[in-house]
Amino acid sequence: MRKVLEVEGLNKSFRMNKKNIHVLNNISLSLIKRDFLTVLGPSGCGKSTLIRCICCFEKIDGGVIKVDGMLVTRPGPDRLMVFQEFNQLFHWKTVWENIIYPLNLNHRNKTKKEREEIASKFLEMVNLKDFKNAYPRQLSGGMCQRVAIARALAIGPKILLMDEPFGALDAQTRSILQKELMDIWNKTDITIIFITHNIQESILLGNKIMVLSRIPAAIKVLVDNTIPFPRMPETPEFMDLWKELYSTLDVKRF
Repeated sequence: MRKVLEVEGLNKSFRMNKKNIHVLNNISLSLIKRDFLTVLGPSGCGKSTLIRCICCFEKIDGGVIKVDGMLVTRPGPDRLMVFQEFNQLFHWKTVWENIIYPLNLNHRNKTKKEREEIASKFLEMVNLKDFKNAYPRQLSGGMCQRVAIARALAIGPKILLMDEPFGALDAQTRSILQKELMDIWNKTDITIIFITHNIQESILLGNKIMVLSRIPAAIKVLVDNTIPFPRMPETPEFMDLWKELYSTLDVKRF
């Protein structure tokens, strides 16, 4: 199948305290359409830096990033991010206005009716149809994340990059949103890169799981997750993969 994303020999450093800190070391990976890659690694190893580089929010020191075979050097609507923070929405706009706003900017070739139909589709997909006129301050954290996901998907990106989007949520809300994200993934052609510190979450969601080392971060392992759905943590296959990833992470050194 055609590769949606190709990262080849990616290197990234930051200048800190008059020193160059090498963060990403020769990262190479490729994803095809509808891959769901979860990314694990020690805190501070450069997971967020990696997806910021893919979005071209950070200038890379070396290597290339291609989307659908085309070199990318600047941000674009083909790669969109959802962050952990709940304040990523426009607090002065309603749920509906938050979703329709980027559509009006990026899809001016579509009629107003077409843009509204797209916004309605994704608003319903994240189960917030009854809250379209609410403001972010009136929503829970989980609901705000649903809006952020709907807003990103409505634009029609090829790749959705998620930086620990459920990390600040309680366990019950996190579980609900994991299931909803899987439903969305199954209904769309989106390719997802999902950063998490939670091994169980990485197994529940990803069809590919990548583990990064400490900085300068390199890929320690990139495995295919072949456990069939629904994935249950108590099954032997799940526990075996959990133990493998736990061992690779070397959690005792955190």
